[in-house]
Amino acid sequence: MPRQSVPRRPARPYRLATLKADLPASLVVFLVALPLCVGVAVASGVPAELGLVTGIVGGLLTGLLPGSSLQVSGPAAGLTVLVYGAVQEHGLGTLGVITAAAGLIQLAMGAARLGRLFRAISVSVVQGMLAGIGLVLIAGQLYAMADVKAPADGLAKLTGLPGLVADTLSSRASLTAAAVGAGTVAVLVLWPRLPGPVRTVPGPLAAVAGATAATALFGLPVAKVDVAGLAGVISLPDSSDLAALGSVAALGTVLAFALIASAESLFSAAAVDRLHDGPRTQYDRELLAQGAGNTVCGLLGALPMTAVIVRSAANVQAGARTKASRVLHGLWLLLFAALLPAALTIIPLAALAGVLVHAGAKLIPVKSLLVLWRSHRHEALILVVTALAIVTTNLFEGVLLGLLLSVLRSAWETSHLQVEVTEQEADGPIRVSLSGNATFLRLPRLLEALEHLPADRAVQLDLTGLRHLDHACRSALETWEERHRRTSPTAVVRIPAAVGTGDGPSGSAQG
Repeated sequence: MPRQSVPRRPARPYRLATLKADLPASLVVFLVALPLCVGVAVASGVPAELGLVTGIVGGLLTGLLPGSSLQVSGPAAGLTVLVYGAVQEHGLGTLGVITAAAGLIQLAMGAARLGRLFRAISVSVVQGMLAGIGLVLIAGQLYAMADVKAPADGLAKLTGLPGLVADTLSSRASLTAAAVGAGTVAVLVLWPRLPGPVRTVPGPLAAVAGATAATALFGLPVAKVDVAGLAGVISLPDSSDLAALGSVAALGTVLAFALIASAESLFSAAAVDRLHDGPRTQYDRELLAQGAGNTVCGLLGALPMTAVIVRSAANVQAGARTKASRVLHGLWLLLFAALLPAALTIIPLAALAGVLVHAGAKLIPVKSLLVLWRSHRHEALILVVTALAIVTTNLFEGVLLGLLLSVLRSAWETSHLQVEVTEQEADGPIRVSLSGNATFLRLPRLLEALEHLPADRAVQLDLTGLRHLDHACRSALETWEERHRRTSPTAVVRIPAAVGTGDGPSGSAQG
């Protein structure tokens, strides 16, 4: 019996070359992720270590799973507003249960192969969601930059900004903290304009390190990060936390976590795919990976995770070749959290707030809004309404409103109906031809055109140009025909078999 050939493994030099690319990339991602993990946690109202836990899980677990090869997961600024509200309303213990439940929903959606459906969400809604998150995030972190407690409501944060400026100018401590935060933002804005060798250090790390050094050098009296160590913050959910899921508010938060985290992760995957020429994202598997990560984060009582475009872009730009870079970045976060947690205590909170103010500003698509306004004003209005709804209500309701407006707009634009009225002779019949889609959205226009026809003239209503005739329009036409026939018995209506009605097959009819 001939011996079967066994496929040869990749040559060792190839593996070594891959490691040479992935190892430095993982260090770059680690340096970018470290201040963001801590900053997102502090802004969410939870211990700083929980942000590191989420980053560790995102690297070591989600990073190993199939889906997207170069996308990096961790705590995201986009969920900060929602997480902060959940912690304030339900408590820190319940946050883990909510996150785990959201992860289970993501696993179910991935198993049901629903990942690709998120690609059908209107871009204007997504940009509006990010803009709303960015506005609330900026407003909230401006208070943190001044070492002042922010109002809980998003609208109150915005309306309270004039008072914040007045209070900051009258308080030396707040003014000092604000200067540290403003300096951090300035470094982040100017960093991309510096020479290439300097920019090998990630901007967020350089900004936070510079602010920390300045605070220590000049002995500035600003608030610092409070650290308790990983063992002091990780807690498994208990029965009382599980009981909180019985409330409608908690279940709504679970659904919001699942849907928004999934959408942000999969949209990030689409963006990352455009940055490299490697394997494309498998959306259903990526949704499963995100669900597994959030389930574990929830069991550990940590923050929810998403794929994060900032870390993912840094990973690609640093030359990563495989998923090993994101796994190694999780290992570096674990080693830092286990061996050097006290290093976080020297970081000023105002510097982390400055990092998040900069991140929030990047979430606001100013250029995209201007382009949309010139070419697709309806989309621009949906973006603005979604963002304002998030600021004035909450993230979940704002996104739902945006989706509703997007669906209504699509339905309106796809239900084109043309009504053409022609008279062949002065005393002959009037011909009315309908073409396009006759739906209830166009019913007012249709009835207005028919009611303007002379009541004593014969009318030939031709529907052969219609692609769709829904029940509302059919009923309206039948009612109009019956009423018109009383004064003009020569009215003729033709409905071809090809016209769909939405309530059964059509037939031909003449009156």
